[in-house]
Amino acid sequence: MDQGGLSQLAGEKYISIETYRKSGQPVRTPVWFAESGGILYVRTSDDTGKYKRIRNDSSVQVAPCNMRGNVKGEWVKAKARIVSDDEKERAYKMLEKKYGLIYKMSSMFLGGRNYVVLAIGAKGD
Repeated sequence: MDQGGLSQLAGEKYISIETYRKSGQPVRTPVWFAESGGILYVRTSDDTGKYKRIRNDSSVQVAPCNMRGNVKGEWVKAKARIVSDDEKERAYKMLEKKYGLIYKMSSMFLGGRNYVVLAIGAKGD
């Protein structure tokens, strides 16, 4: 992801991810994220719509937003992929560091689910 797209995310707690249904209709979802080396990491359950849509079409757009999903910046085109187990553990640590106790509590209350981590990067990555 280019520096212009990343710079608007500095200090933000949420991004909106726009994924696409098979019909092409966009679906926007606010999520927590962590950034490292120009890649955004997002944890989600493997039974969510965004995970299923990304498996079918890795093209996404992201923008900073508030917790209700109201966009506060410019949309940036990107590609999403499902990360390996090693990368997933690093992403969990980054998310825990960024969100602290609230992240740990959400993990406890949402336990028993199968989680995946999405890596969102530049269109060419």
